[in-house]
Amino acid sequence: MVQTKNLTKTFDNHTALNGLNLNISEGSIYGLVGVNGSGKTTVIKHLAGVLRGDTGQACIDGVDVYDNAATKAKIGYVPDDLYFFPQYNLKMLGRFYQNMYPTWCNQRFDALIQLLELDPTRRVGRFSKGMQKQAALTLALSIKPQVLLLDEPIDGLDPIVRKRIFQWIIEDVADRKMTVLISSHNLKEMDGICDTVGIIKSGKMLMERDLDTLKCDMANQVESEHLPPTLDEIFVHIYENVNGGNDNE
Repeated sequence: MVQTKNLTKTFDNHTALNGLNLNISEGSIYGLVGVNGSGKTTVIKHLAGVLRGDTGQACIDGVDVYDNAATKAKIGYVPDDLYFFPQYNLKMLGRFYQNMYPTWCNQRFDALIQLLELDPTRRVGRFSKGMQKQAALTLALSIKPQVLLLDEPIDGLDPIVRKRIFQWIIEDVADRKMTVLISSHNLKEMDGICDTVGIIKSGKMLMERDLDTLKCDMANQVESEHLPPTLDEIFVHIYENVNGGNDNE
């Protein structure tokens, strides 16, 4: 299980996370949704072990992630702000990751490069933004992680590549019970991908729900010309009408 427990983080007198509780079951694809600046990236950086909370915990299987190399080795992480070693091509990065992660799979790495038509001998820094995102996803998936953390992964991907990537992710969830956290500012993007969503606002969890249950619960609450209401309309309704706190029921 992936969790944050009463997690709080402050930067320069700005409270980025405010007692946040997040709960992701094993084998779930969880969509963390909120507007820009709501705290999504900060949550993911805590779960990746990049940041340590001022109070509270970020845990995987009950173990605090920060400063825990064994737990970090189980995590595939694709940040929104990508960085690659300037002189490295994708093939060199593959060798680097192979030395870092015991579950690394060369066969998958080669298959993804071929599927996405990436040039493994070209410096990744010279790739387009979309190709860099594909390269980062290729590396993360080739780890065969227990937990996959994706910060705004859809940005920069065309629909065909997006479909291919998510097909691999869904297969890993089905075959290995991989747990996935995907952040987005768009609830609509989570439909058909995620089974559960958490909606975050100003560093607080407004609501965690099974996505299908959320649609049913909101069908009669949201004013809409559509039946049922669109996910965008549901998202706006929750943001405007649900009080801050942790509604996990």
